[in-house]
Amino acid sequence: MMATGETPELLFWVGCSGSFDDRAKKITKALVKILNKCNVKFAVLGAEESCTGDPAKRAGNEFTFQMQAMMNIQVLNGYEVKKIVTACPHCFNTLKNEYPELGGNYEVIHHTQLIQDLINQGKLTLEGGGTYKGKKITFHDPCYLGRGNDIYEAPRSLIEKLDAELVEMKRCKSKGLCCGAGGAQMFKEAEPGNKEVNVERTEDALETQASIIATGCPFCNTMMTDGVKNFNKEHEIAVLDVAELIANAAEL
Repeated sequence: MMATGETPELLFWVGCSGSFDDRAKKITKALVKILNKCNVKFAVLGAEESCTGDPAKRAGNEFTFQMQAMMNIQVLNGYEVKKIVTACPHCFNTLKNEYPELGGNYEVIHHTQLIQDLINQGKLTLEGGGTYKGKKITFHDPCYLGRGNDIYEAPRSLIEKLDAELVEMKRCKSKGLCCGAGGAQMFKEAEPGNKEVNVERTEDALETQASIIATGCPFCNTMMTDGVKNFNKEHEIAVLDVAELIANAAEL
């Protein structure tokens, strides 16, 4: 990329989930289809991308976090990256809010914001929006997207563009409940208690009687999928990332 003297307008930060988790790879593919359809020139770091260090930091290992961050910043600055999009609110929050003090200053956006921009600019149209027409969809706010960064509207406006009925859970937006994966909880066994957090959150979603639970985070996707399976509802209720909903509706 640099060899040809090109600097792409956008770097897609794929993240660990989006690169290695089989379910999250589908979210990565959906976003790439959208970017290609809209002729957005973007690059990925590939093997040069390392974990942002979010799980290490949340688990209390500041040293490992700083090592990861410094390595990534060196690579990003080497490529003169200015703007980054990511489908993971954990990567989003870390790159946006925690890299600047280590010398990494970038414009960082979440994929729901980017897709919203593409629709607003007329680059992406949903003529085939019939896929989800009239379907009841509820949106689960990822902690680092919603309460962490005040981004509530972009994902919801995309769901409304699908001609679907957006039904809110009782606990939503700034009062949303965590799926149970944040703070590096994703990677450890649950602590003693009488109920798993993701089961509690799935109950909120089931109450809405939505046939689709939309998420904007690979961790939330895993936790809500497991929650739906816990109630043996996986054949009735789909858990899909907002990017997948849009890619499906645009028939990409």
